Amino acid sequence: MASVLAALLASGGTYAAIQLADDGSGQAAQESAEETEDEQASGDAEGTTVSLTGEQDWASVADAVTPSTVSIAVAGSQGEGSGSGVVWDDEGHVVTNAHVVEGAQEVQVTLPDGRSYSAEVVGSDPSSDLAVLQLDSVPDELTPIAVGDDSALGVGDPVMAVGNPLGLSGTVTTGIVSALDRPVTTQGSSQNPADPNSAVFTNAIQTSAAINPGNSGGALVNAAGELVGINSSIASLGSAMGGQSGSIGIGFAIPSSKVQLIADQLIETGTATHAFLGVGLDDATAETDGATVSGAW
Repeated sequence: MASVLAALLASGGTYAAIQLADDGSGQAAQESAEETEDEQASGDAEGTTVSLTGEQDWASVADAVTPSTVSIAVAGSQGEGSGSGVVWDDEGHVVTNAHVVEGAQEVQVTLPDGRSYSAEVVGSDPSSDLAVLQLDSVPDELTPIAVGDDSALGVGDPVMAVGNPLGLSGTVTTGIVSALDRPVTTQGSSQNPADPNSAVFTNAIQTSAAINPGNSGGALVNAAGELVGINSSIASLGSAMGGQSGSIGIGFAIPSSKVQLIADQLIETGTATHAFLGVGLDDATAETDGATVSGAW
């Protein structure tokens, strides 16, 4: 089994001292950008994409994606926290990370234009670290995210992360795809009834785009402005203050194909199903032609 990289949750759910900031800098609706000829949105609702014409226009990507990214504030018995989410469809469903809304008694979703709505958790799947919210009152002119094909990504492709780090709504950062199918484990709850506190494993997209606490649940998009992942965790060197440290250029996102699969189940039934093998695995080494090789085959 390949080495598993430990990552810290990139969530404001650790109750950062900075409160959720809503500067109303976003807009409720944007003009539709021209769709690319070779890439089409694959989500349930039609989203906004941008055309690929030579040099990357990140300003156009930000204009297309920002209206589909929301800020999430949660309150629970352990305090208050914040995170990010994406508008999934025009019925008021919002996709975020399960750890963002874990233990939440109240959830407030703020759109980029400053409108704020109460929301309920439709379903949460700790095993994939994904959750779906339903706005209590569905506003007009919602802009669902355009969902892209993460299997078309290559190492080195440009990407943008959009979210609400440390309560700073509408923040965008750019980088590249650093690796694909990166095995990542995070501390958290799981659907495994034998071990409800076992770690959560993800074959993640690794990116150099800066991801910080509060970015959890936000969008990772490709150069066409299509969702290719939900930002979920970061590698961290730790913090001398006992809290989370910020980005060191190693962030992870749940691939959009996994997001689509889980989100559709949560919307339909409130739960997601997973196969469970019931075995434990350890790293192994083997001697091959005089060399020590790590992993198992």
